[in-house]
Amino acid sequence: MTTAYASFNDIRRDLASGAVTVEELVKHYLQRTEQYAHLNAFVEVFAGEALARAAKIDKKLKAGTAGKLAGMVISIKDNILYKGHTASASSKILETYNAIYSSTVVERLLAEDAIIIGRCNCDEFGMGAANENSAHGRVKNFADESRVPGGSSGGSAVSVQAGMCHAAIGTDTGGSVRQPAAFCGLVGFKPTYGSISRHGIIAYASSFDQVGTITRSAEDAALLLEVMSGPDNYDSTLKQAKPLAYFSALKPNGPKSLAYIKESLEREGVGEQVRESMLAKIKELQAAGNIVEPVSFEYLDYVVPAYYILTMAEASSNLARYDGVRYGYRSPNATALTSVYKKSRSEGFGKEVKRRVMLGTFILSSGYYDAYYTKAQKMRRLIMQKTDEILNDYDFILTPTTPEPAPKIGREEKDPVVSYLEDIFTVQASLAGLPAISLPMNNIKGTLPLGLQLSAKRYNEQELLNFAKYFLDLS
Repeated sequence: MTTAYASFNDIRRDLASGAVTVEELVKHYLQRTEQYAHLNAFVEVFAGEALARAAKIDKKLKAGTAGKLAGMVISIKDNILYKGHTASASSKILETYNAIYSSTVVERLLAEDAIIIGRCNCDEFGMGAANENSAHGRVKNFADESRVPGGSSGGSAVSVQAGMCHAAIGTDTGGSVRQPAAFCGLVGFKPTYGSISRHGIIAYASSFDQVGTITRSAEDAALLLEVMSGPDNYDSTLKQAKPLAYFSALKPNGPKSLAYIKESLEREGVGEQVRESMLAKIKELQAAGNIVEPVSFEYLDYVVPAYYILTMAEASSNLARYDGVRYGYRSPNATALTSVYKKSRSEGFGKEVKRRVMLGTFILSSGYYDAYYTKAQKMRRLIMQKTDEILNDYDFILTPTTPEPAPKIGREEKDPVVSYLEDIFTVQASLAGLPAISLPMNNIKGTLPLGLQLSAKRYNEQELLNFAKYFLDLS
């Protein structure tokens, strides 16, 4: 059997012809999870449950009653609730939490007969860009096990990269789907903020968090968006409109006009491999008839500070609920109410989470709120306005997804700021609430996977996915 289908269309074809059954697919993926367990991509594999569900879906396929995703084997990030299953956000403080309801995205996936094979390792509460901040240990990159897979959805990316499932559902706060997709040579898609319900997603920064997908094709990203998007009474931030038929409407739509941010190729810290690959792709796009022109984005050096100030402030508020009293980890060493709070949080949270919560609390404290939080909100507005101005003149904004290929394991521990700067190109779309997609960009033989990022106007997912399909076909 093929170890990695290029798209779900290929799986559908083989299921229709009888070349494979859903049960055989699941067995194949389960064998891969065992073979590559050392990559630490999965926190838990739902083997028996997945096989039982596969047998039922095979019957539905024969009866002609199966849903859109019948035969798609999916992994979910460890911060997405699935009723009856543990959801720990890869944190000790939630190691015993069993979800009492399913997230909206899980309900919609299951309703279309997707099979959830397991929950994937991630940076604790989504805080990290290397998948090294997890209570369950580090995840290794399948392309080079001495390197990180990116984060925070690193386990999700590796589960697809190593052929342990067909697609993965992650969350993207500042690049947590796009960045690991780039490091693993996959398609990482973050739709417009407000496109997919956040109900049942363990929160990190509520005004940024968005469910995203990691796939091998634009077609699969479109199909999953079609299934998961749409209004939900449990999430008031959603666009109140019926979801579009993204998958059936998908068609290559080049050539187009693209603006590439010239500072993204000129600034210090951008690796030579990334620069060379980007320039080669720009020439390739121009040769195909696309308009690709440089534009200046003078706020590039401010996007990371603004993003981290705002997300740390929101994390401080969101994570206040984990106090050792209501649910989750409670320190056995606590002797009184105050010590329950102090010891449970200090023992339950990892180093990076504690760092961000403390900084967020400081940012929101009296005397510093205006100096940091208010200024960061003003900068967010400027970044949004400038980004919108560029997109009024061009169809898409083009940047590298990351400034360099996947770094070696252990670098983040030496200097966390270096890891924060990995987000320099992905946080622009997050601050502006725009849809963005990372596409594989391998032009130099022998190099690690690299990614190219495209951003579009709000709720312009269809055009973005159409161009992603065109781009991938061009490659």
